[in-house]
Amino acid sequence: MLVPSARGVAAAVIARVVADKAFAAAALDAELDRAVQLDARDRALATELVYGTLRLLGWLEARIGRHARRGIDKLDPLVRAHLVVAAYQLFVLTRVPAFAAVSEAVSAVRGARGAQVAGFANAVLRKLAAEPRPTAEELARAAFESTDPSLRAAIVRAIGDDAARALLGAHEGAPPLGLRIEDAGARAEWLARFAEARPHATFEAGRVSPHAVLARGAGRIVELPGYDEGAWTPQEEGSQLIALALGARPGEAVLDACAGRGNKTGLLARAVGDAGSVDAADVHPKKLERLTRELERIGRRPRATFAVDWSRGTGDAAAPDPRGYDRVLVDAPCSGTGTLRRRPELALRRASADVDELAKLQRAILARAATLVRPGGRVVYAVCSVLREEAEDVLADVAASAGLEPAPFESPAVAAVAGERTTLRLLPHEHGTDGYFVASLRRRA
Repeated sequence: MLVPSARGVAAAVIARVVADKAFAAAALDAELDRAVQLDARDRALATELVYGTLRLLGWLEARIGRHARRGIDKLDPLVRAHLVVAAYQLFVLTRVPAFAAVSEAVSAVRGARGAQVAGFANAVLRKLAAEPRPTAEELARAAFESTDPSLRAAIVRAIGDDAARALLGAHEGAPPLGLRIEDAGARAEWLARFAEARPHATFEAGRVSPHAVLARGAGRIVELPGYDEGAWTPQEEGSQLIALALGARPGEAVLDACAGRGNKTGLLARAVGDAGSVDAADVHPKKLERLTRELERIGRRPRATFAVDWSRGTGDAAAPDPRGYDRVLVDAPCSGTGTLRRRPELALRRASADVDELAKLQRAILARAATLVRPGGRVVYAVCSVLREEAEDVLADVAASAGLEPAPFESPAVAAVAGERTTLRLLPHEHGTDGYFVASLRRRA
C-alpha cells in the first residue's frame, strides 16, 4: 500500500476533475481528509500542485504528448494525472528537484499500473526534464491558451485582452483563504494571534475590505483561535466587499435575496445592528437552516428566512414595513467565472447555453427583488462573474423597466475603490480578490 504523499494526492484530484468533472476544491478536501499523515507543508504542496496543474493543463498535456508516440488521450486517467503533476513540477516549481518529481511519479505509476506503464512514464518524464524551463511570460501565455477557447473569447470581450491575460495567465498555486474579522477595529490584534497560533503560515490584512485577513498555509482555518467564539468567519475578501456595497445602516430593514449559507447576511446583520432587521431568502431551504446556525455562532439572527424561487415570483418574502425594504442585496447565481483562481477547473469547460440560462434567471431575480424595495431604497446587484452577459447586459435589460436607476455606492470601503462610479468590476490582479461585477441602484420614488 502506497504511503500518502502530496504528489499522490494531487494526481488523484486531477484524475477526478478530468475524468469525473469533479470540483477541484471538494475533491482536494476529500483527499486531504483521507491523507491524515501529511503535515502542513505537504498539504500546502498538494494544494499548489492541484491549482497550478489545472491552470496549465492543456499546455502540460501538449508537452507530454510530444514524447508519447501514441499520444496520451487513451492513457489511464490516473497515469495521465501523475504525468501532468510531475510536468508541472519540472516546468514551474523551482524548489522541487527534477529527479524527485520524476522518481515519485514513476514509483506511483508502478504501484498503481505496473512496471510496463512505469517504464513509459519514466521515459517521457526524463525527456521533459531535459527541456529548458519556460520563462514566466511563456507560462502566463500557456495558462491563457489552456483556457477553453469560447470562455477565453467571452472574457476578452468583457474586460479586454490585457485584463483577460492577467486574469487567465496566472499560474501560481491556490489563492489565500479569506477571513472576515467581525470587529474590523480588532483586525491587527487577530493578525498577531493567528501568527502566534500558526507560525509556519502567513497572515496579512486584505486590500479592499477593512474586515479581511488573508491566510496562506494555515491548514484547517476553522481550528484557528476565535472561530468557535464567533470572532471571525471564513469569507473571501471580494465577497465581503459585495456585502459592504449595500451600505446598510443601523436600524434599517434589509433583504439578502440570494443568501446561500449566509456569509454576506452576517455582515449585513452586524451593519443594521439590534435596532434593524435582516431577512434572508434562498431557493434551498437547507441553506437557510445553515445560515441561521451560522448567524447564531456570531451572535446574530435573521428576522425571517424565506424559501423563494425567484424564477416564479417573490414567494412569501415580505418586509417588516409595508413600504418595503430599505435595501436589497441581489448576489445572483452565476457562472462563477470570477472564481477561476479558486476553481481552475472552470477554465476547462464552458457551455454557452448555461450562461444564457443563468442570465435569464438573473434578470428574473433582479426584477422581482426590486419590487420589494421602498421608493428611494437601494439595490445592489452582484455576480461572481466577469462576463458581460451576466453583468452589464442584465442591467441594460432590467434596470429601467424595474424602476431602478444608477446611484453612487454609499459604503466608504467601496467608494474608496469605485469612486463616483455606480458599477465596479473587481479583478484578482487589480484588487487581490476574486472577480466580481457589482452595481449600485436606487428605486425611483
